[in-house]
Amino acid sequence: MLKDPNSWRIAESEIERRSQHLLANKNLGEHGIDPFGFSPEYVRKVLPFVEFMHRVWFRVENHGLDNVPAQGRCLLVANHSGQLPFDGMMIGSSLLLDRDPPRMIRSMVEKFAIRTPLFGTFCMRCGQVTGLPDNCRRLLEAEESVMVFPEGARGISKPIQRRYQMTAFGHGFMRLALETGTPIVPIAVVGAEEQIINVGNAETLAKFLNAPTIPLPPLALLLGPLAMVPAPVKYRIYFGEPMSFEGDPNDDDAVIAKLVAEVKGAIQDLMDRGLRERAGIFI
Repeated sequence: MLKDPNSWRIAESEIERRSQHLLANKNLGEHGIDPFGFSPEYVRKVLPFVEFMHRVWFRVENHGLDNVPAQGRCLLVANHSGQLPFDGMMIGSSLLLDRDPPRMIRSMVEKFAIRTPLFGTFCMRCGQVTGLPDNCRRLLEAEESVMVFPEGARGISKPIQRRYQMTAFGHGFMRLALETGTPIVPIAVVGAEEQIINVGNAETLAKFLNAPTIPLPPLALLLGPLAMVPAPVKYRIYFGEPMSFEGDPNDDDAVIAKLVAEVKGAIQDLMDRGLRERAGIFI
């Protein structure tokens, strides 16, 4: 990888080369935006911020990046944590900035995120899509790599005392994997749990804003929105070997649950490895 000798950033020529992969096999309209709102040019513009968070703030360390197929459909299935979805951003930046050849991924997100003014536009332009089965199916049929967090809002909003304890997984991703013959890459993120300490959830405010959850950091009353700035923890991301499954996507929940448990177990094994290997939260 070409690095700028005077900066933490990779060289501009390398950025340009990697940016070209954003255009590969994309059904872009006349304004350079695909049917879901993704804009390669927009991603190119926000890449300096993403790279700063990746290299300087979170100092992301990756393991097993080559387990993500270089092309063709795949489902990236990860644990979810941290109150704000920087875990998803860092998985995406790892594949775009650290993998060679790079790969652009699409992420399934909560409806609330897409509906939020400004943030929703940011999500769509960066390739994120409302987490509906039909949307995921269309992307997989177009041979895209799609990231899902089966814990949903339950996972990202866990209180600190439940860190690294995954919540229940939804079954939708497994039914889609069976239906479309898509391999699953298990991913564990270690570090995000400590980026924002959450001591509870503002349920009344969340209902008023029609949001799935509103976290309550300890210093929220004193610092206001600044309490949601993530701490510069060190991220460790582990990409497991692809898993393939066969079966009827319309099987009973009990049957699908056993397959989901295999994926969850693989993620737990990767997470346990990461917790054993790290020397501390910030190093």
